[in-house]
Amino acid sequence: MAVLHFSIKKHDSYDGPIKSKEELIFHVGFRQFLSRPVFSTDNFNLDKHKMERFLHTGRFSMASIYAPISFPSLPLIALKASGEASVPVVAAVGSLKNIDPDRIILKKIILTGYPQQVSKLKASVRYMFHNPEDVRWFKPVEVWTKCGRCGRIKEPIGTHGM
Repeated sequence: MAVLHFSIKKHDSYDGPIKSKEELIFHVGFRQFLSRPVFSTDNFNLDKHKMERFLHTGRFSMASIYAPISFPSLPLIALKASGEASVPVVAAVGSLKNIDPDRIILKKIILTGYPQQVSKLKASVRYMFHNPEDVRWFKPVEVWTKCGRCGRIKEPIGTHGM
C-alpha cells in the first residue's frame, strides 16, 4: 500500500459537483477499488500544494489516495454512483502521476479575533482561541492580517486562550 497521486480532470459528460473526500470508484489498470480522494493543485514548481474542496471543470488537479502500489502512467477512470440501485457513471478521467508519501497538501484556515491591545511590536488578540493549548499549537505558523501585516504567535495570555 502507498500514497498514489493521480492527475485527474472532471469528465465533460458529468455535470454534478465532485467534492474532496467523496467516495469514488477508481478503475486503475486492471484494479478497481473504492476510495475517497483529496484534491490539490497541480503545480510543478512548488513543494507545497493547496487543497481544493471541489474538482473543477476543465482543469487538471491532483487526487491523492491510499491504495495498492501501481506504477505510472496507468490510465484512470473514476466512477461515481448516484444512488443505491443506479449504475455508476464516469465522473473523471486521468492517469497515475507518481507515488510520493511526502507530498505536502496544505489547507487554508482563517483565524478571526478582536485586537485588544496594540503596540508597535506586539498585539493582544481576544476571542481567537479558547484555550492555551490551541495557542501553543499555532505557535510555529505565520499569521497575516487583511491589510498584509504579518507576524507570529508568541505566547498565551491568561487561561482562556488570549
